Amino acid sequence: MRTLAALMLFLPLFVDAAGEGAWQASGPGVTLNYRGQAASSPPLAAAMPADGLITLVAWRYVLNGPTPAGLRVRLCAQTRCVALDAQSGTTRELQNLSAAEPLRFVWDVPGGGRLIPALKVQSNQVIVNYR
Repeated sequence: MRTLAALMLFLPLFVDAAGEGAWQASGPGVTLNYRGQAASSPPLAAAMPADGLITLVAWRYVLNGPTPAGLRVRLCAQTRCVALDAQSGTTRELQNLSAAEPLRFVWDVPGGGRLIPALKVQSNQVIVNYR
């Protein structure tokens, strides 16, 4: 049911991409136990070669538990990162990068010491539109 709800949320993005191209990837999250350390998700990439330039990226991530104060989340390509301000949304800040580039979520909480409770990311998802 969650998958269906997520697809319904992103359906307008697929309609906009008609005649161009789009790919979707999802993967497991990370666990971050300490402040001052960054953790990166596994790369999210197109299953088939994507020949073109990114026009729009939609993202979504799900946390298991509370959001730690000061949490910073970035969505990164090889040469550029975008700060994310919500658990889902869209961005054009990766526009004109190769649609074949894998993307990663990068998580960090500034400061020092143990996170209690630890930050647990259940899943990450991106939908990349390109032309």
